[in-house]
Amino acid sequence: MSTIKQAPWQADALLLLVTIVAAGGWIFSKEALAGMPPLLFIGTRFLLAGLILLGFAWPALRRMPLRRVRRGLLVGVLFSAAIAFWVLGLNYSDHLGESAFINSLGILLVPVVARLLFGDRPPRSTWIALPIALLGFALLSLNAGFRVEASQLLMVCAALCFALLINVNTRVVRNVAALPLTTLQLISVGVVLTGLSLVVEHQPLALSTSILGWFMASVLLASSLRFFLQIKAQGMTTPSHAAVILMLEAVWTALFAAWWFGETMTALQLLGCSLIFAALLINRWYWVRKVLLRWLPGTAPER
Repeated sequence: MSTIKQAPWQADALLLLVTIVAAGGWIFSKEALAGMPPLLFIGTRFLLAGLILLGFAWPALRRMPLRRVRRGLLVGVLFSAAIAFWVLGLNYSDHLGESAFINSLGILLVPVVARLLFGDRPPRSTWIALPIALLGFALLSLNAGFRVEASQLLMVCAALCFALLINVNTRVVRNVAALPLTTLQLISVGVVLTGLSLVVEHQPLALSTSILGWFMASVLLASSLRFFLQIKAQGMTTPSHAAVILMLEAVWTALFAAWWFGETMTALQLLGCSLIFAALLINRWYWVRKVLLRWLPGTAPER
């Protein structure tokens, strides 16, 4: 019988902190987009964050074979597509909480993409969760008046790209350590999207002290610190265990958006987001149960 690496409470605490910092990143980014074109914002943000992490990852990168460096950079191009859809969706979104729940569909789609592209067999829970998530998304679309808004469509595209990215990361670059891989991908995204912005974006900059402050918060907190903590925490636990806690990002984002922007949800939005979150829990139920057993004292596992 295989043994499953047990996650200490420190890993759970770090992952919980990661979800809070990541949710804060939605607020930082939305505020920064008020004065910066979306692709320029995300490109320069990731480029600076990657250069900061480079200071920590450089010893490992120096020892890495060139072919693995190339693979990491190429996977970063796929990451560029995912994050470009995300930032464009965020730019058009009038409701961050709703967008965060739609984006979280990427977690649910990981086994579906693995089935389509690599022939992996998803667990039965995926096929139970998928129609529930689709119903939740349908309710969000009904809230817009029987139509899919541009921000919703862009977030769905981002979720699909993130699902593909996770699958590629686990197969193409599985032998690359997390920190140098993340550094390579952030720099790749930064170069690709900053270059693309210079070609296609003509929106003038409206930089102010506050915009620069939000931008630097996005770089230092939502990118560099977030990925550093996430890499550290994921090294202390299993990927599936980490994924369960990371699902809380959408919940925190909705709460922060309600506090900062005064967002409220209609009954349809609340039901749609609840169904999507329920689908995520069902899809990861085995690991959700293990987390609950860890957090609830005196609860014995079923035999």
